[in-house]
Amino acid sequence: MVGPRPADAAARRAVRAALRDLAPGSLVLVACSGGADSLALAAATAFVASRDGLRAGAVVVDHGLQGGSADVAARAGEQCRALGLDPVEVRGVRVGSRGGLEAAARHARYALLDDVAHRTGAAAVLLGHTLDDQAETVLLGLARGSGARSLAGMAAERGVYRRPLLGLRRTDTEAVCAANGLTWWTDPTNGVPACAPTQAGAADLPLRSQVRTRVLPVLEDVLGPGVAVTLARTADQLREDADLLDDLAARLLDRARVTEPDEPREPVGADVDDPASRGARPVGTRDERPVTRPDVAVVLDTQVLADAPAALRRRALRAAAQEAGSPAGSLFASHVATLDALVTAWRGQGPAHLPGDLRASRTRGRLFLGPERPPSLARTPSAEPAQE
Repeated sequence: MVGPRPADAAARRAVRAALRDLAPGSLVLVACSGGADSLALAAATAFVASRDGLRAGAVVVDHGLQGGSADVAARAGEQCRALGLDPVEVRGVRVGSRGGLEAAARHARYALLDDVAHRTGAAAVLLGHTLDDQAETVLLGLARGSGARSLAGMAAERGVYRRPLLGLRRTDTEAVCAANGLTWWTDPTNGVPACAPTQAGAADLPLRSQVRTRVLPVLEDVLGPGVAVTLARTADQLREDADLLDDLAARLLDRARVTEPDEPREPVGADVDDPASRGARPVGTRDERPVTRPDVAVVLDTQVLADAPAALRRRALRAAAQEAGSPAGSLFASHVATLDALVTAWRGQGPAHLPGDLRASRTRGRLFLGPERPPSLARTPSAEPAQE
């Protein structure tokens, strides 16, 4: 009796490990694009689910960004059904423009996956990201100066989403597809592997595709084979540290958050960053009134943030910007540094502009993040006095 091919066996082991905590009868959905990675994941999931007492289905997402995308999605759905997956939903999404095309497509895709997972009661949604995707993510984070969280790459599990194939290469997923008679679609925006930097059209590819086809091959050529594996291993090593720091930063953000109705009251005209001003007028005097909370996404107490260690404060500011609607993939270290300056180097500067058409401004000891400029406070200056 001939056993499964090595790539097939590796994919099945990876999926079984990712689903080992699920109860029998649980529904697992595979997010499928019709590419080799997601079809290989579909094949491995169908095999494991049928033997481990799980139900397995698929969601095929058509972003509608290229001619013939509906046919690609329909063909992917047919192959998923042929593998025995049920239910299989083939759905189109409308991709906006906020944050750039890639970010908008990602937002639309995950919104659909969230909706289907909630409606069907799925216990897990599986994503087909591979070790190569992880290496690209680390390189992009390094180039953008996005901090340790970006260098930690994609998590194997976050909420309902799981990525079983982070230990496999793209060559492995193609081998799985070939072994199972699956025909995969190659996205033309992914480029041709190892294309020369001068090749026509290479510079017009999306940034991630240029990292894949131009940057990584050069690194492999100069530094030797195994660069992608090393980058993925680096991500694994950093993730535990990043998880701990993110947890501490989330607690800081909660402490700094200003909400109704328990907002602090400040004397009119006082500089809340000046300790002398805080005690300038007793609470309850005629000129005192609450600090107004504008209709913005996030309002934070700058003093709470300023008292925190820099590493936690900047992480909290990044999380606040994302909560306000700034796309994570477009939020760079330079944006966070500008936010940080509003907290720790306040000199009366103007608002910070953030990806996603957002702005952050400071008024009377409060940091406001949202799409609109916070309204002026009646009977007070529109911004707190700058420290000398």
